[in-house]
Amino acid sequence: MTTTEAGATAPAEGTCHDAPATHGYHKQKDEHLKRLRRIEGQIRGLQRMVDEDTYCIDILTQVSASTKALQSFALQLLEEHLRHCVADAALKGGDEIDAKVDEATKAIGRLLRT
Repeated sequence: MTTTEAGATAPAEGTCHDAPATHGYHKQKDEHLKRLRRIEGQIRGLQRMVDEDTYCIDILTQVSASTKALQSFALQLLEEHLRHCVADAALKGGDEIDAKVDEATKAIGRLLRT
């Protein structure tokens, strides 16, 4: 694995990251995009609320809803990663499973900090 400038790790060659259409979320891609567009709409709604000088608590309520929607999406994506990429690595064994477990552990840590 290589380290990117943002401090995240880039996938090693030959992992499920390289091949197109093999990510765990691929089968639900359209559903995920629809969900992300809905979240995008919520964020645009927040911008509109601020622009229209909406009451603070009403904006915070919408922020909470948007945050929960994004967290829910992240958890679903993580589950799909575990079921696909990590499970595939477990079948292969060796260093690949260690790398995938480490990668997933770091992703979970990032999600918990949000």
